[in-house]
Amino acid sequence: MAYQEVTRTGYGTRVGNSFKGIGMGFILFIGATILLWWNEGRAVKTKDMLNEVQNVCVDMENPNKKDPALDGEVVCASALATTEDSLIDKQFNIGAKAIALNRTVEYYQWVEHSSSKSEDKLGGAEETTTTYTYKKEWVSSPINSSDFKDPAYQGKNSTLSQYEEESQWAENVSFGAYKLNGSLIKQISSTENFDLNIDQKLLEDINKQIAKTKGKDVTQQKEQAAAKPDTATVADNKMDLDYVHVNGNELYLGESSSAPEIGDVRITFEKVVPAKVTIIAQVSGDTFKSYKAKNGKHFQILVMGKQSSDEIIDGQKSVNNMLLWLFRIVGIMLVIAGLKGIFAFLSTLLKVIPFLSNIVGWGVGVVCTVIGVVWSLIIIAIAWLFYRPLLGIGLLVLAGFLIWVFAFKGKEKLKELAKRNGPQAAPAPVQEN
Repeated sequence: MAYQEVTRTGYGTRVGNSFKGIGMGFILFIGATILLWWNEGRAVKTKDMLNEVQNVCVDMENPNKKDPALDGEVVCASALATTEDSLIDKQFNIGAKAIALNRTVEYYQWVEHSSSKSEDKLGGAEETTTTYTYKKEWVSSPINSSDFKDPAYQGKNSTLSQYEEESQWAENVSFGAYKLNGSLIKQISSTENFDLNIDQKLLEDINKQIAKTKGKDVTQQKEQAAAKPDTATVADNKMDLDYVHVNGNELYLGESSSAPEIGDVRITFEKVVPAKVTIIAQVSGDTFKSYKAKNGKHFQILVMGKQSSDEIIDGQKSVNNMLLWLFRIVGIMLVIAGLKGIFAFLSTLLKVIPFLSNIVGWGVGVVCTVIGVVWSLIIIAIAWLFYRPLLGIGLLVLAGFLIWVFAFKGKEKLKELAKRNGPQAAPAPVQEN
């Protein structure tokens, strides 16, 4: 059942908060402007760097044989990335010969969700109704339920045990006759599950610890299990454990993985195995390093499978273009939000008359949106003038056109509407013969 909380904010408090919001609006506006400028420079520099890499990159035909002539060159090469390093998870005493060993931990918890609905009241007050709902979910860290709003759910969360997530990477990964550096190694994503072989004594210790937190006697349970052959695994003399279960690559702490309860813990283990990869990087002796372009940006990349240099570079150009538009949209929205924060007090002052406040708020929103878009286009255009003059001039022309439409055409439209809605001339009197 949902839990609701109703709060009321007085007119004076709302006005005070709106004036405080002016400062935050300015900060947001300035930060968004900086973001727009930085994004244009970032995109241009990244594109120039990628074009430079594409021009200087050469194919390494046989990575299995070192070629001194390629030392210092930017190369594109495909080979098997493999290692002889053995990685060990010391906490659970399990390991594998792998490029990486990952441990992921999840906890079954009550999670609080909220949604709010606000309503203006006559006199300028605001009434906000917040609805809290609760759902059992797997999460990456325990949740402190003492902060829940609903008293019925406070203190409901617990954990049978807590573990940290962990990732280990091999230091020595060969790439034909060469070695990969740490940055390239961590881009390998050939992840696989692996079956666990955890020492039975360790599992029993974990089970005993969990049982102790539940106030149960594990020794007595073992004696009862030993007296019942159907509850013990006779073949390998391993005892079935009440709270610890191993299934493939998953270690489950709880009574049943098919019916999880609050406090249960799910730990999964994965490894990164040898795989065919393609890299673009600068050769440095028997290993590789990032290439420093003329504009100072660095580049090195590893992709899975075999790809050509053109495919990889074109893919990175697409990513760069996607990020360019993503940051543009975010920047424009933040500029508009900053302007609205600056001028929000205008509609707040009129909250004593909600209908009038809504009209003013709508008008402020429209004006802030138009000004925000125009301002953003100007900033983008100036940035392009700095980095790419021809495109920058085009954007300035577009921004100027929008200003003209808004300032002059809008005024003419208002005059036309006023003329249409103005008082009508009285009809001429009818003369009788």
